[in-house]
Amino acid sequence: MAASSSPAPAPTPLMSPSGVVAVVGPQFCAPYVVALTVTKKALSLSDGDFVVSDVNGDVLMKVQGRVLSLHSRRVLCDAAGSPIISMREKKLSMHHRWNVYRGDSSDQKDLLFTVKKSHMLQLKTELDVFLAANTAEQHCDFKVKGSWFERSCTFYLGDTNTIIALMSRQYELKNVLLGKDTFGVTVYPNVDYAFVVAIIVILDEIHRDRMEHGD
Repeated sequence: MAASSSPAPAPTPLMSPSGVVAVVGPQFCAPYVVALTVTKKALSLSDGDFVVSDVNGDVLMKVQGRVLSLHSRRVLCDAAGSPIISMREKKLSMHHRWNVYRGDSSDQKDLLFTVKKSHMLQLKTELDVFLAANTAEQHCDFKVKGSWFERSCTFYLGDTNTIIALMSRQYELKNVLLGKDTFGVTVYPNVDYAFVVAIIVILDEIHRDRMEHGD
């Protein structure tokens, strides 16, 4: 195995000594690279506006559409429609803070992690992610950098150079004609792909708010 240019991060509550990064749950961690296709659909009352599928085209997850919920609440469900996690925007937050809870809960005891913009004013996409146990929030547990406009973002373990996932735009003529936005997500081995999908949904919400309100 080739030597890494940066030291391996010390094990944390989310990263076991074996290198498994489980935030939502270990059932969403695979010992191999997971390739996902995320399709942002036109508004649909039945399927929501995000569909996550695997390399075989099988639907793994859906996001409850905004038409069926309040503007500040999104729910990530499995293919059968059962809630996995719920994402709720914290009102009057300067950094566009979102809290993510287990299931369809909003109870503090079910809080899994929090996502917020790294800076109030920023040209490029940069988000900090804090686990529920990291109440001091002096150092982020994960970071996202890139450009949402280009659908190109990299997910890092904390402030290290350790990449846990990548996102890039996929151009398919049929999706362009149907008004769909499609992008590929590469989730590294032993990384929680439900966690990565949740951050992508929040990225879209923050971008949408920025477009609607100019902040």
